[in-house]
Amino acid sequence: MEFTHRFAARAVIGLAMPLLSIGGLHAHGDETSGANAGHEAHGRAHSVTAHMPSAHDDRPGATVPNARWGKDYFPNIPLIDQDGRKLNFFDDLIKDKVVAINFIFTSCSDSCPLETARLREVTRILGDRVGRDVFFYSISIDPKNDTPEVLKAYTEQYGIGSGWLFLTGNEDDIVLLRRRLGLYLEDIAKDSTDHNLNLIIGNQRTGRWQKSSPFENPYILATQLGSWLHNWKLASAKKNSYDEAPKLRKMSRGEQLFRTRCSSCHNIGADPDSMAAMRQLAPDLLGVTKRRERAWLERWLREPDQMLAEKDPIATALLAEYNNLTMPNFRLGPVEIQALLEYLDEEGDRMLDKHASKN
Repeated sequence: MEFTHRFAARAVIGLAMPLLSIGGLHAHGDETSGANAGHEAHGRAHSVTAHMPSAHDDRPGATVPNARWGKDYFPNIPLIDQDGRKLNFFDDLIKDKVVAINFIFTSCSDSCPLETARLREVTRILGDRVGRDVFFYSISIDPKNDTPEVLKAYTEQYGIGSGWLFLTGNEDDIVLLRRRLGLYLEDIAKDSTDHNLNLIIGNQRTGRWQKSSPFENPYILATQLGSWLHNWKLASAKKNSYDEAPKLRKMSRGEQLFRTRCSSCHNIGADPDSMAAMRQLAPDLLGVTKRRERAWLERWLREPDQMLAEKDPIATALLAEYNNLTMPNFRLGPVEIQALLEYLDEEGDRMLDKHASKN
């Protein structure tokens, strides 16, 4: 199997797509503004619209008349989760559920680690609803190597909680499933892991499905899964007012890169009890531009996989310290690297001043 990725470094701000016709995509333009544009997903992803059912009755046990996305559409393929349990895709995983489904492989050194870390943020925001009324499924496109034992180790690396299953199975079955979910393009070689990075979120009972970017703002994705796909049946206790809405500000290119590439794993001097600190999987980057030589940082952002292969002492020590989670290669160019380092420098100074003022 050929392990290649084409990773275009682009910022992602709000990439959720409209409701889609899962199997037969009906194009209404070309959406190419997402991260990983070189992957199957963002090189040719289309904004698509679903043929919606005539009703959206979300009451327990209710059915939707003429819903297209039922057991006759979704293949009820057998899968095995990270704990070795045998499950059928339709009957056990999606029937009558609100779900998020993506495809990964554990040896990926480019986008999959970031994708997993980003979705981990979403599960933290949803809290105990994950596994109760929202379900997450990550399905391997490399089932020959991603055995249940390998998937189990992967979940432990990322601190994945209950309600999020990592699944493997027969390769042909998984290709069929990717086709039915609209996440497979025929001109991508079958034996390649150059795969679609979009994920599918939906409510099987109501027939509402949407293609979304896993690099979407995690709070937006959590709202889509936790409220919109549940027909807003859980009312918010907080009464919001437009008068309290924060003023929008223009983000620098460096901040955009940090938010879409780095913030799922890193923070910059966050308070210990903040959400940013609790989701931390990698080093706090406060003062990193002063601790590390500039040339080292530039190369680390450009080719971390190569530095790890060469057993760079700093890179190797960080890998061991942080549970062997590898730094993805985002294929950043020189301009993007400089923009990101400038943001780390400026934000680091701001946070140091903030901490000093508290003391």
